[in-house]
Amino acid sequence: MQMQVIARGYLAYDLTGRNTALGGVMIAFGVPQLFLGLWGGVLADRLPKRNMLLICQLIIATNSAWIAVMIELDRIEFWMLIVAGVVQGAGFAFIGPARQAFIGDLVDRNAIGNAVVLQQLSMNSTRVIGPSLAGAFIGIAFVGVAGVYFVTTLGFILATITMLRLPPGYPKPRENKVSPMADLADGVRYVKSRPSIALLILTSFAVIMVGFPYQSFLPSVAKEVFHVGGGGLGILQSFGAIGAVIATLFVAAYAENKRMWAAQPLLALAFGGSLIGLGLAPNFWFGLLAMAAVGGLASGFQGVNNSLTMSSTDGPYQGRVQSISMLSWSLFGLMALPIGILADHIGIQETLVLLGCGVVVSVVLLQLFGRTEAVVEDRRARVRAIESRSAEAGAPAGGR
Repeated sequence: MQMQVIARGYLAYDLTGRNTALGGVMIAFGVPQLFLGLWGGVLADRLPKRNMLLICQLIIATNSAWIAVMIELDRIEFWMLIVAGVVQGAGFAFIGPARQAFIGDLVDRNAIGNAVVLQQLSMNSTRVIGPSLAGAFIGIAFVGVAGVYFVTTLGFILATITMLRLPPGYPKPRENKVSPMADLADGVRYVKSRPSIALLILTSFAVIMVGFPYQSFLPSVAKEVFHVGGGGLGILQSFGAIGAVIATLFVAAYAENKRMWAAQPLLALAFGGSLIGLGLAPNFWFGLLAMAAVGGLASGFQGVNNSLTMSSTDGPYQGRVQSISMLSWSLFGLMALPIGILADHIGIQETLVLLGCGVVVSVVLLQLFGRTEAVVEDRRARVRAIESRSAEAGAPAGGR
């Protein structure tokens, strides 16, 4: 998948030569997630999670194979990348919530935070080698972008085969069966009734929607700012991934630490500052250092945010809460197009600086206006827990 991100962006920019095209590919990925993401969470809480993952992975593999064949036949056009983005976005609308909620089925509750971060570590590790391989393959004439897509198709198929070893992931039985629409509404009410979870999700929205679109425009940064080709783009991505792996290892060691609640907004603010640094980088070498910081801080924030959200959510709601949180990725895709238009008008470096400033301002405002309500609710929850334990301690043995 990480190889395909590079190949898709490189191909879109090569076909059109415009940042708007990069944004268009991302918006095609984001729109289906926006409309289907919540339903992905509902199904993850109602159906066997492994079956959902198998079906969606096979669809994505077929989608990748189609693009590979079109490139090989020299029939590829930009609109095909848009269609492929829609299909892939629809697939991940169901994969994302099911995969995250599956963690709650596979590990004990007190290990959820560490498990979430370790899963992210595995993904970040592929980001170290994937972009470099993609950049190298693109530069080899007899492999090229088509070869990258063929390799990624094989990767999706292998991932599907490994999923056969997982348990089915059946949802827990319910006393009262309700409609999918009622399930969806219940999930939204659940988040609204828990300000701490709502603040985590809103912070994730601010960081991912405003800041993460930088990933879509790295082909433009590599070509227009640092004047390096596909290989340089792969190195740029790899430095970001190396920073991400280092940060994830650190977060994994402290995932269950209570200080992570305070670290989460600080990581978000630092990520915004690193984007500003990338926008101001005077040359490729400074750009590599900035990318290591961007990748590390983005991964650190995401790992802490996901870990806190998962460990704070009751089991029956894991899929729906994750689907609400993952709406930020669809909004990230939607924001990519206007950001691409802006970059074509004022320049990609100036746009990166604005994105970083947007992240900082958004996080500060959320902490000022959202944290008070969350703290009050947390205190109420602790009081309810103490009262519950006191009631159990005073109950007669036969009544327990």
